[in-house]
Amino acid sequence: MAEVKISIRNLYKAFGKKQVLNGVNLDVRTGESLVVIGGSGTGKSVLIKCIQGLLTPDMGSIKIDGKEIVGARESLRSDIHSKMGMLFQGGALFDSLSVWENVAFSLLENRKTNREKAKTEAVRVLRQVGLAPDVADLSPSELSGGMQKRVGLARAVITRPEIIFFDEPTTGLDPIMADVINDLIIESAKGLGATTLTITHDMASVRKIADRVAMLYKGKIIWQGTVKEMDKTDDPYVRQFINGCSQGPIKVEI
Repeated sequence: MAEVKISIRNLYKAFGKKQVLNGVNLDVRTGESLVVIGGSGTGKSVLIKCIQGLLTPDMGSIKIDGKEIVGARESLRSDIHSKMGMLFQGGALFDSLSVWENVAFSLLENRKTNREKAKTEAVRVLRQVGLAPDVADLSPSELSGGMQKRVGLARAVITRPEIIFFDEPTTGLDPIMADVINDLIIESAKGLGATTLTITHDMASVRKIADRVAMLYKGKIIWQGTVKEMDKTDDPYVRQFINGCSQGPIKVEI
């Protein structure tokens, strides 16, 4: 068993009267690819933002490499944050920057790398995700959706992070391009030896990239296991979700 990289205990987060996280308990082991599934509004994105320190939980513990980050001093939070990379759902590329400047953003802004060296590194990582060097000087608006996802992935891994978050990485892509992105996610993470936490509705993606799956429902982790265990489970909530059935214990508010 690998060591635990991220440990979450009794995590609560509410927005006004809306209780989003309601006592989450979850471990992510070093080098593991954990995928969190669950319907829209169940708190998956809020969970990631709490781990990243973008949101402050109302109660509970989040430890990374054994260090408590909830309520931690800024220097520790900054150190932990430097270990992280993120691929955003919509790409979240800066329209005013070129592709290479988007990829090298953290190098330029946080590490104060000189522009020539930063561009060289950006081009190298773009090659790793299957994009030619001449893409580097284009603007994001000149790219297809699949190319934007690749640029976002390059930006997520350029600092060689220990932890990478993937927020709905295949949303908006056709099945073939989605599979290409899944392959790149696996290759990038394995190449870095990174621990990854993905949130997605795409069950094809889950089956491709997950070492382990956890289901979030009404603010709690109600089930977790391997992909094989997921496909064999009798849990009615998991069965309904992975099969996309309107009938079952999960009620969708209309």
